[in-house]
Amino acid sequence: MSKFDPYEHLNVSLNHDGSLTRYVKLPTSAATGESPQHSAHSVLSKDVTLNPDKKTWMRLYRPAKLPSNDNSVARLPIILFFHPGSWISMSVAETIIHESTNRVSSEVPAIVVAVEFRLAPESRLPAQYEDAIDAVLWVRTQAADRIHGDQWIREYGDFSRCYLYGSCSGANIAFNAALRLQELQIQPLKVAGIILNQPFFGAKQRTKSELKLATDQYFPLPVQDLLWELALPVGTDRDHRYSKKR
Repeated sequence: MSKFDPYEHLNVSLNHDGSLTRYVKLPTSAATGESPQHSAHSVLSKDVTLNPDKKTWMRLYRPAKLPSNDNSVARLPIILFFHPGSWISMSVAETIIHESTNRVSSEVPAIVVAVEFRLAPESRLPAQYEDAIDAVLWVRTQAADRIHGDQWIREYGDFSRCYLYGSCSGANIAFNAALRLQELQIQPLKVAGIILNQPFFGAKQRTKSELKLATDQYFPLPVQDLLWELALPVGTDRDHRYSKKR
């Protein structure tokens, strides 16, 4: 029986410079733009640069038909979304993420700011937390600038209902970003809550769930261990504060 290779399981290989080669390329979807040619879209989306030096950006979503309240536009909650991908993969442009974010914007309804943060191991933690804070501060800037701020944020967003939402590693980002925001002034924004969907945390001591699913077909323990090895600062282990929920 051949030895289990977590790199092969993830369809990646580690390069000499510490970067990854990712062999799986998922389909992507383009944003509609602010004025799409086809009026059939229930949700509009657009891409906005966050930090050109870090090559981070965001995809913003809003319902095409905005709800009204007494003949005026009803302001919508603002959801900052951090995608899954176990630190090393996925993008807000990938169709599976794009379509699910569309549904969130339509069904809540809400303005969604999906953050294209840096990936590990090319950028290790806390880079992803820093990108999350950059995104929150960007939203704050748009909300505070009543003249030049982004129209979707300043005219349609409810600054008192801002939420951080993440799935898997994205939930870890949302959690740790929320902790960091306690030390920052983000008015007129108010973070009303965080939404953690199957958050990815870990520690050296195995949980009952980890032991039960040690040989899980999709996410076995050797794969989890490798993902933390690729994401955490060099020389640390799973008891680091970034992985061990405190």
